[in-house]
Amino acid sequence: MATEAVLAAAAAVPAASTSQSVFSRKSSSPSSFNGAHLRHGFAASDNFSRQSGGRKGSPASTAAGKRRGVVTMGLSQDGPSIAVVGVTGAVGQEFLQVLHDRDFPYRSIKMLASKRSAGKKQEFEGHEYVVEELTEGSFDDVDIALFSAGGSISKKFGPAAVNAGAIVVDNSSAFRMDKDIPLVVPEVNPEALNGIKVGNGKGALIANPNCSTIIALVAATPLHKAAKVKRMVVSTYQAASGAGAAAMAELEQQTREVLAGQPPTCNIFSQQYAFNIFSHNASVLENGYNEEEMKMVKETHKIWNDSSVKVTATCIRVPVMRAHAESINLQFESPLDEDTAREILQNAPGVVVIDDRERNRFPTPLEASNKDDVAVGRIRRDISQDGNWGMPVP
Repeated sequence: MATEAVLAAAAAVPAASTSQSVFSRKSSSPSSFNGAHLRHGFAASDNFSRQSGGRKGSPASTAAGKRRGVVTMGLSQDGPSIAVVGVTGAVGQEFLQVLHDRDFPYRSIKMLASKRSAGKKQEFEGHEYVVEELTEGSFDDVDIALFSAGGSISKKFGPAAVNAGAIVVDNSSAFRMDKDIPLVVPEVNPEALNGIKVGNGKGALIANPNCSTIIALVAATPLHKAAKVKRMVVSTYQAASGAGAAAMAELEQQTREVLAGQPPTCNIFSQQYAFNIFSHNASVLENGYNEEEMKMVKETHKIWNDSSVKVTATCIRVPVMRAHAESINLQFESPLDEDTAREILQNAPGVVVIDDRERNRFPTPLEASNKDDVAVGRIRRDISQDGNWGMPVP
């Protein structure tokens, strides 16, 4: 009996945010391969809530308030001091939302932004703060600095924050591939944070991966630990939220314009987004892959600390407001049957399994929106592969 295993699945996953990084057998050729294939058919997750931006109408994006039935810890003399860099931007607002949602204790919080935004008022958990201009001297007595103001800002001010003794969590791509800086998904490789301690005066920098990488690895890592992934094929269906609040506004505007018979306004993207799909807007490289796709390849190798895993990705932009989706096909080095894979995923941190074949109910971006967990479904054998163990996993 052949022992190749292939899983196919679908998953809906939220966009991942930098803030979560703080809070929270020998293979042979495919023809003779004695292992397993796993296909993640579909995954959906709100990457905007985890990484890409703020929630419209949320306490942080307006006047940050308390959740119903929840007493937030907020100010605490025992908590760390925090600085949010780029606080007036969409992701900066999401940082505040995550701090609030997780009842994160802090003794002080500093709101930092560009000179243009300095002086603005920012409400958070019942207190009003004045936004300060970001300078190299902004990080005195700061324990944790959350950066989401673009790669150039991170490169300029991140080292200054570290030198001042802060733990920097950077949401940009500036440091992701630096061999001396950990690239962390808490549910995947928390061990990368070993030796980093908040409040001891010794600064450090932590990089947050690309949102699409986070989705794929939160879903795939539990299975990778069980049977070792040999090859991963990913197709992403990425929402407007991944391109920021302005892209979300443009999608809404274009939808109204097209429905009214008017030509769509294209400022963020070079082509019509409403009622259309197109290849991810990242630059296309000489090898034919775009930068978004290559990020998934390189970041997977770094996070898993295993460059032997073959990874290929195709990234597509779809006219969904928020919550990315992915189709993932995994080939394993060891046998893995469908039931075992499903059980592993059901018990995995940060994963919710929605896999109801009778009612044809599987993850959707709509229900994944504003949630942090990666929703996984369509877990099945990949019939294109020989063997009784093959299955696809969303």
